[in-house]
Amino acid sequence: MFEKILIANRGEIAVRVLRACKEMGIPTVAVFSEVDRRALHTRYADEAYCIGPPPARESYLVIDKIIEVAKASGAKAIHPGYGFLAENPLFADRCEKEKIKLIGPSAYAMRTMGSKTLARKTVQAAGVPVVPGTVDPISSEEEVFRVAREIGFPVMLKATAGGGGKGLRLVREEGELRSSLRMAKSEAKSAFSDDSVYIEKYIENPRHVEIQILGDQHGNYVHLCERECSIQRRHQKVIEESPSVIIAPEVRAAMGKVAIEAARAVKYEGAGTCEFLVDRKRTFFFLEMNTRLQVEHPVTEMVTGIDIVKEQIRVAAGEKLSIRQEDVSQTGHAIECRVYAEDPEKNFIPCPGTVTSLRIPGGPGVRDDSGMYAGFEIPIYYDPIISKLVAWGKDRTEAIARMKRALAEYVVTGVKTTIPFHIRVMNNRHFVAGDFDTNFIDKVFFKEEEARELEHGEVALVAAAIQVHAEERKHAVAQKPGEAGGPVSMWKYSTRPGIRKIG
Repeated sequence: MFEKILIANRGEIAVRVLRACKEMGIPTVAVFSEVDRRALHTRYADEAYCIGPPPARESYLVIDKIIEVAKASGAKAIHPGYGFLAENPLFADRCEKEKIKLIGPSAYAMRTMGSKTLARKTVQAAGVPVVPGTVDPISSEEEVFRVAREIGFPVMLKATAGGGGKGLRLVREEGELRSSLRMAKSEAKSAFSDDSVYIEKYIENPRHVEIQILGDQHGNYVHLCERECSIQRRHQKVIEESPSVIIAPEVRAAMGKVAIEAARAVKYEGAGTCEFLVDRKRTFFFLEMNTRLQVEHPVTEMVTGIDIVKEQIRVAAGEKLSIRQEDVSQTGHAIECRVYAEDPEKNFIPCPGTVTSLRIPGGPGVRDDSGMYAGFEIPIYYDPIISKLVAWGKDRTEAIARMKRALAEYVVTGVKTTIPFHIRVMNNRHFVAGDFDTNFIDKVFFKEEEARELEHGEVALVAAAIQVHAEERKHAVAQKPGEAGGPVSMWKYSTRPGIRKIG
């Protein structure tokens, strides 16, 4: 086992990995930018090194600085978490050159699965079903028109090196194709320094379901069942759960089998995730493979009882997987809400600032993976996710009830968060019924919210009109002259048949 591990990340995921290392008795090293000097992960690690200014390109993304700290601290392994350098094959190459073990897959696996077209080609050769479309980047406008006509509209244009909704365009009719291609290529170039795109058939109203896999250096693979990730905003997941309400046991087994075949095709090592689109007929298609630990891994841990981070570390150290496929089972139901420092009432704009007070929810079945504390300043330089709240229940109904209770207990002051948004989703009738797809947030949830606000607004107008009328009537009555020629009180006017002068 490793004598010391460096965590090349920050925030809640760095804290998550640090905790696993502490439980395993492994000393840890943290890296931090100047703005993260007082961050929780910096305080929690056994050692911590500053690696530069706040912008990630000057700190967390600088490979030389990470390697320098690893050498200076004596760390023989690096856990990249997710984001930053986690799926960077150049970083994997450098770690191998420096004889530092990267806790993750090989550079070859990253390169193969990091290219959407190469990944499609590789898994298709392994017998994994993919969405109809091209397996190579589009070479010309003529080709994109030809392929679009062959597979039929609507189609999706996707950046070959894409992710996070960048370089993505939905094209519903031929007249939109040329301009959409230009926009997709331009956005891909800006986001990934690579303007290549490919085309595939657009699956109407799909579910987004993914399979968690683990592989070791000895050729052993297991899948840890599925996660439902269809609740998305701007193509980014915001709520995940396991199991999925639409996946039957036989479909789960089939998806798990092809996910393992995809991993086996690149000799995958560690934790990875195969993502699928599932259509209305429950037919599934390979979408992509994430060659890292996923943000939503806690929901799988809650229903399987398997610590994915510890398995990653053991596998990287050369050990065999501690579990076999027959050992894997799902117990109960888990839901995760990603809590962001964003203002839901202002189109989810980021809200950096200082957390003035904090109350973290607890109780049965509740887990909060967080990197904040009271007094912590949330910087503007990084992804605004501040925690992942997970609730487990014996079934989905109990999991939702616990999540609602936990969200109500969660208090964060000083910054706006998405907690109110999650509460509304948990109360939405479609979500409660499990009746949703990847378009739920934009096409169902927000429309119902707008209708409800409009309805409440009409009620408020009626109430205001009644109030104004009552005030005007009260004022008029109070000003009615009495026998003495002066104003009479409302009480006197409403309770006496007449007014008599005394004395």
